[in-house]
Amino acid sequence: MLHFYSSSNGLVNSEKAMRECLSAALAGYSGDVSERALLIVIHTTMGHDFQALLAAARDCCPNAVVAGCTCAGVIGVEGANESMRALGVMAVAAEQAGEFGIAFCDNIRGYNSLEKARDMARQLKAEVPGINMIHLLASGIDIAADRALEGIAEVFGPDMPVFGGTSSDNMRAISTYQFVNGQVLERGAIMIGYADPTLRVSMGVHHGSIPIGQPFTVTRSEANRVFELDGRPAWPFLMEKLSLPENAHPGPCIPVAGLGELLPEEFHEAYDNRHILRVIVKVDELGHSFYMPVDCPEGSRLWITQRDEALIFEGLERMMQRLAADIGGREAVAVFHTDCAARGRAMFNKIAKDEIIEKMQAPLMKGRSIPWLGMYGFGEFTQLKGKNFFHNYTTSIYALTRAPG
Repeated sequence: MLHFYSSSNGLVNSEKAMRECLSAALAGYSGDVSERALLIVIHTTMGHDFQALLAAARDCCPNAVVAGCTCAGVIGVEGANESMRALGVMAVAAEQAGEFGIAFCDNIRGYNSLEKARDMARQLKAEVPGINMIHLLASGIDIAADRALEGIAEVFGPDMPVFGGTSSDNMRAISTYQFVNGQVLERGAIMIGYADPTLRVSMGVHHGSIPIGQPFTVTRSEANRVFELDGRPAWPFLMEKLSLPENAHPGPCIPVAGLGELLPEEFHEAYDNRHILRVIVKVDELGHSFYMPVDCPEGSRLWITQRDEALIFEGLERMMQRLAADIGGREAVAVFHTDCAARGRAMFNKIAKDEIIEKMQAPLMKGRSIPWLGMYGFGEFTQLKGKNFFHNYTTSIYALTRAPG
């Protein structure tokens, strides 16, 4: 059986931040960290010294497996922290060997996302046969996330729940990083498998944006790279539609350049929306084409979207109601959480953001303090009606639950 412990802080000294985070998280842990299998999942903003964080984690918990990624901010029981040196951890303690495992790769790109994910999934399944859910953390730059999900499905089947997100930076869309034990990767992916039959994961997802104007058509593309929209170079065309300079870097455009794709009708009610959103974080060197986070075949129709603040708040309440209904009489024992980086301070002031977080946490915690690890990332892996999807611009909640007692 797996047990979960979390903490977050904003201490400036990286070594001290990790030591205090782990000390606070594991204060309720009664075992010996050197004797039991321990997993430490890390989310950190870009200002920390990554090697100092990893060294401190190894020093505190020498036998622990360490995995994680960068983000634009962390979200914990303590609230949200988007400072340049924010840190959050989730410690996962196993009662016996074989209750979790990890696989990882480097240099995952759009063109090899399926193969890389399939290879990781094969390794993970061989290492931990009883996996019943997968936690995926991947590069936020140039990944075909839908193809990565296909690679997992080839090994574990389409019903295996996959949750997690893609790493981010401080909204610059330049470099994001992933961590595996003492290694720091720039274009890596990490697959964590949990093998605890007492656990079930319930997921909620919502974005709160609406399409505006008429759609345009992808007239030339290759996999997840879009060359032309309505017969014109794709990135200048999109910037013109947004009244932005045609040579704009995608980073500052993230809060306003979300593109919507029409979802199959069967998912509209579960999603509380007809459109799934896509974020652009990479443009070619000439500034003509851009890369979607999923494959985008020719003939696809795309809408420019804009956030609707009322829909964000109202939709979040409906999402939490659906999530509570799915949990039923089970008890939440831990929550992982991926929020779009643009839904932090790029969109909301502190008061509104704190209100949003309260709307997420209060219905699940019910007066208790449940281990919680969230990040502001570039994208979210979240199920809809039992099908694994990759999303952008959403709040995505993953509640791990058990039957009472």
